[in-house]
Amino acid sequence: MASGRGYCMYCGDGLGSTVDHFEPVALAPRRAFDWLNHLLACEYCNSHHKRDRFPVDFAGRPLLIDPTAEDPLEHLFLVLSIGTYRALTDKGRATIEVCGLNRPLLERGRAAAVDQVAALVFHWWNGDAETRRRAIWTLRDQPHADVLHAMLRQALLPGAPRIFTDASLLDLLRDPELRAELSAGTP
Repeated sequence: MASGRGYCMYCGDGLGSTVDHFEPVALAPRRAFDWLNHLLACEYCNSHHKRDRFPVDFAGRPLLIDPTAEDPLEHLFLVLSIGTYRALTDKGRATIEVCGLNRPLLERGRAAAVDQVAALVFHWWNGDAETRRRAIWTLRDQPHADVLHAMLRQALLPGAPRIFTDASLLDLLRDPELRAELSAGTP
């Protein structure tokens, strides 16, 4: 689920060119003009996947991850080597299915983003101040920003050496300076 600037809040790949009603107007007409119900979405996700779908559990609670209020990585685990999401919760399962998060094009894009993030992290490490600033900006602004967040989170897991076979990349993803620069304001 996207966090990059201007990208679809669902797939993180396509440019957000339409506004989706997270809770569809057909189901919740009073939320039609509720700003918190408006999400930036690419035309493909909005028209071909989510549409007016909004599954709920037996108690009527939404089963889709709300990317404006929830951390998607609490519900989804990204298998970095293949770019595939695995569900950690019922919300994760429903979101993967409704939003088509494991479409082959998205999986390939996320797998490629892993390599791009790694290259930018090494670029940051080896660069002067301006190179480092630009690397941080590019990391924050890339499509599939969810990949960066997943890599940072997974680098702290006990099994991280099995996920990241490059020990120097793992060390950099754990580096407090890199993590601080990525979480700071505009570089």
